Amino acid sequence: MSKGVMNQAEAPLLDALLEFGNSNPAYFRIPAHRFEEGVNPRLLKAFGKGVFRCDLSEAEGLDDLHQAGGVIQKAQKLAAQLWGARETFFLVNGTTCGNEAMMLSTAGPGDKVLVPRNAHKSILMGLIMSGAEPCYVMPCYDQRWNLWGSVAPGAVREKLEQEGRGCKAVFLVSPTYYGVCSDLKTIGEICHTHEAVLCVDEAHGSHLYFSEHLPKGALQQGADLCAQSIHKTTGSMTQSSLLQIGSNRVDRDLVASNLQMVQSTSPSYVLMASLDGARQELALHGESMMERALELADTARKRLREISGIQVLDREDYKDQAVYDLDPLRLTFSARELGISGYRMQELLFRRSGISTELADEENLVCVITFGNTEQDVGRLVTAVRAIAGDQMLHGKREAYGNWDFSLPDKVLNPREAYFHKKISVDWEGAVGKVAGEMLVPYPPGIPLVYPGELISREIWQQVEDCRIRGLSIHGPSDPGLNKIQIIL
Repeated sequence: MSKGVMNQAEAPLLDALLEFGNSNPAYFRIPAHRFEEGVNPRLLKAFGKGVFRCDLSEAEGLDDLHQAGGVIQKAQKLAAQLWGARETFFLVNGTTCGNEAMMLSTAGPGDKVLVPRNAHKSILMGLIMSGAEPCYVMPCYDQRWNLWGSVAPGAVREKLEQEGRGCKAVFLVSPTYYGVCSDLKTIGEICHTHEAVLCVDEAHGSHLYFSEHLPKGALQQGADLCAQSIHKTTGSMTQSSLLQIGSNRVDRDLVASNLQMVQSTSPSYVLMASLDGARQELALHGESMMERALELADTARKRLREISGIQVLDREDYKDQAVYDLDPLRLTFSARELGISGYRMQELLFRRSGISTELADEENLVCVITFGNTEQDVGRLVTAVRAIAGDQMLHGKREAYGNWDFSLPDKVLNPREAYFHKKISVDWEGAVGKVAGEMLVPYPPGIPLVYPGELISREIWQQVEDCRIRGLSIHGPSDPGLNKIQIIL
């Protein structure tokens, strides 16, 4: 963490961009649009002049992300102090590149790493790049809401003492898309006892540090590395994120070097300035911002629960292994008792009332509540759900989807070997007994049934086929209809 108390009211990078633009220089650098002078008029009208006046490159006084020693370095130090990190790096390729850099910085070819089966696909990309050998751990399954929950500390300990003995790192996703958090403090202690580094994909959790009424963030619980999508929950622009070092168990120079491999050599100053501005706003008003969001989420949850046939996932209903904790700013609700699927509810809300929601699955719908929402937003949502729930013409028969029963497939090749291996396309019906050349991820719940390099057993094939028959979206295959699949020769 940066030594000494810094002035969090400053926004050094944002200020430097504004100062440079206001100096009205004769500009002979990249990018080509020359502030607002060379911009498509419709684009200029839509975006405004400001964004183009800040869309600059490594001009005088603006520093260099890959060799930061000026305003970018200061902005990163301010972020580190605010979130409680030893060091912070700005990311302009999203948390995806942060996850890749975490993998590259903790494991090399042949090194074992423990990976949850619900990991984002960027973790798989990191495995391909690094050549590490994954040992998979399954998150708990919550039968009440048919969603994948926390990773149990006991499951991590068991893996590290058996199949995963000698793992260099443990990767976790906390919170999940549904806001489910794991017991990172206990898991971190287990990791460190086994000399493994704890890396957390905290894409959905950068806001957790700004209210005692929220679950604690990864850095507060002993994570050694974490990547956060500031744009998802704390107000920066899309694709801007942070990679945070939480301990001295991580080689700082190696992290910086790996980031140069996975980040653009032409980083967007607009994105970086938005990180600086979002950090400043959180530093000055973060507690009140989260208080406002929590009030809105509590109101929405209470009012939705009053609607007949609507169930609402509530933090107070949990404190167990399946769901260790919940982010209350993720509003998950269901009309399953009315026979209305999450997909159908999402479609109806938008088509009838212009309400756009973040995520739907067979039974549930997820809304992300932030400090940017309003009471009017919540009122529109509740009114629209009430109207749908009250329209019996929309009701159907509740489907008995059954519980997910995943079995881990046999691994034939590691992800890197599978990625570079020769592949051919075969009919899906003939895929049993073949080694997958692409991943198959039914969505929901977003847990890969097969990764590249894993054996497609008869059981796995039938699980995928059941998902296909039910009309679930299956991510990963080059043929979206799954009539064909790539297999490894």
